[in-house]
Amino acid sequence: MELLKKRVLITGGAKRVGRVIALALAKKGASILLHCHNSLTEAEITASEIKALGVSCEILQADLSRVDQIHAMTKKISTPVDILINSASAFYKTPIREVTEKNWDELLDANLKGPFFLSQELASRMANGTGGKIINIADWSGIRPYKDYAPYCASKGGLITLTKALARDFAPKVSVNAVAPGPVMMPENFSQDEVKAIANLTAVGRIGTPEDIANAVIFLLENDFINGTVLTVDGGRSIV
Repeated sequence: MELLKKRVLITGGAKRVGRVIALALAKKGASILLHCHNSLTEAEITASEIKALGVSCEILQADLSRVDQIHAMTKKISTPVDILINSASAFYKTPIREVTEKNWDELLDANLKGPFFLSQELASRMANGTGGKIINIADWSGIRPYKDYAPYCASKGGLITLTKALARDFAPKVSVNAVAPGPVMMPENFSQDEVKAIANLTAVGRIGTPEDIANAVIFLLENDFINGTVLTVDGGRSIV
């Protein structure tokens, strides 16, 4: 797919990895629909950076754990969406004996339910038009779980399986793939010693960058013969 002048909706695009993906696609000439939930200030800053690249950017605000808000958001989109990037995610520690129903619902709704219903809505539109592409931002922990993050890992494992299921159901006009990042952009509350220890667990001996993930997304978008694939970008963490 040629990305120039394509229209992209990226969820969670206001900050962190989502922001870098949005900017990378804007540099390719794509117009951006930038979703946020509570990060409106950050979204406005990112939107200004995108517009400075000479492409359009519109901010959409919604709680993607609620299907009614997903429908309300998509109703505001009047022109076709060529690409959907499901990047919005919830992440926090949940020791197995302390997991509550609230924890489970928050993580599964944000990381799995939201991407499903948004994909369902937009893929139907894509299929009725010229087609399109969906990229889900999963996590390598969906394949090899972290300790003390069971609901999060389950949500990302579900997203990996969902990617393959949607790829079959939406083919041939809509392709669906996933990127599964490894240690990239550590949480702000991690100490330098914790970050160094994680870096030492990768085969390449370092933490990844958001640009590594953005480059993987662009690769999948530009290759039209890839469908139902999960591209692990983890510095070899999963083989060590």
